[in-house]
Amino acid sequence: MANSNSVKVVEVCRVAPIPSSPDSATSDQSLLTLFDLLWLRFLPVEPLYFYEIPSTSDPNIFFNSILPKLKASLSLTLQHFLPLAGNLTWPQDSPKPILSYVQGDAVSLTIAEFDADNFYHLSGNDFVDAKEYHPLIPPLEVSDQRAAAMAIQITLFPSRGFSIGTTMHHAVLDGKNSTSFFKAWAHTCKHGTGVGSSSFISLPDNLKPFHDRTSLKDPRGLGELYSNEYLNREGPNNRSVTHRGPPKALPQDQIRGTFEFTPAKVQTLREHAVKTTRASDSSPLHLSTFSLTCAYTWVCLVKAEEIKGEKTAMIFGVDARSRLDPPVPETYFGNCVVGRVAVAETKGLMGVDGLVVAVKAITEALRSLEHGVFNGAELWVSKFLDFSLYDKIYSIAGSQRFEVYGTDFGWGRPKKIELVSIDKTDAVSLMDSKNGGGAVEIGLALKKPHMEVFASLFAKGL
Repeated sequence: MANSNSVKVVEVCRVAPIPSSPDSATSDQSLLTLFDLLWLRFLPVEPLYFYEIPSTSDPNIFFNSILPKLKASLSLTLQHFLPLAGNLTWPQDSPKPILSYVQGDAVSLTIAEFDADNFYHLSGNDFVDAKEYHPLIPPLEVSDQRAAAMAIQITLFPSRGFSIGTTMHHAVLDGKNSTSFFKAWAHTCKHGTGVGSSSFISLPDNLKPFHDRTSLKDPRGLGELYSNEYLNREGPNNRSVTHRGPPKALPQDQIRGTFEFTPAKVQTLREHAVKTTRASDSSPLHLSTFSLTCAYTWVCLVKAEEIKGEKTAMIFGVDARSRLDPPVPETYFGNCVVGRVAVAETKGLMGVDGLVVAVKAITEALRSLEHGVFNGAELWVSKFLDFSLYDKIYSIAGSQRFEVYGTDFGWGRPKKIELVSIDKTDAVSLMDSKNGGGAVEIGLALKKPHMEVFASLFAKGL
């Protein structure tokens, strides 16, 4: 039993897809699309789900019941999501990287134990040292030539609960897919026919992935353009399929915090924005929950971190599935997000009308979709890799529309969900609230002094 950062590793195994029938697919291969290529060398995505163990007289319920069900249902679920058991490569004879699964490929699964007393601390509402979550996230098997699509770690907090941490290569899937996979796994676990069963578990239509990447058309040859840009970056014929460079050194005093926007608070922001908008402004503001939540968070962050410089940006993603011509199904499996950049003067964000300034910038960024999803797409990769145009950049990861807190494996809703990777990407996580009721929560990783100021501003402003 190995020990790493207070986490005791009990087992490391590989879980392969269980065929649902004799004629089930034994292989799957596809070229990355233009949307996948945007994320080829970005850091992996690291969602972390916490679940409380139900009260029981059986102290071994986790190893006797919960863990076997999780393993069996994972194997069954992977039959629907074969690419997640596969690998990314970029062969010399291929114009683009390839995501492939062949029979025998499997997902690395780590089973670990952690100090029980940490469960309520890590899954509670208090600030937490950002590094405390890292031992709950598994390493992803990667090299320049080959990268696994996914790795999973299930960690037991004895007699308290367990966590499911996942590391996912971003070029394989987007946030919508990640959530769908978790929900499909949870559905299979909750409604399965028993441990060890190889029976096929049907998924609801909204969770059945659509895997045909050729359905996503690229008439402008953007995928080839992006591939060539990667090939010529950091050396000739660079076919690396993973993030390169040393890992980011995290600040010693970086902490994580979660903040909630209730519907009432969002409505207060909406009324304030309407009230303070100048009558001369002819263009209506986009006053959705998303816009208001992101705008207010943006303003509080700029003030808390005392940002200097002229311009500040906020980057967010927009689901492009229904916006393509022709559109792809809502269950399309693969990245299908277009980025939009909202830019505002830092001075304006810090002023008395900061909320309206931020909402206007977000509204303008969304309005750019009227010129087409691919407007300016030729520069997407170069802009993603070079943000020197702005003095400070924030980004949004996730969406409240994914309803991640509805992921029930059979033992209740998650007690808490963290997106651990925001520690390294400086993003703001956005999701529905664990308290339900239409509320939204954001997650931040900031230096302690900045987090304390942010918390004060967030509370006062609402």
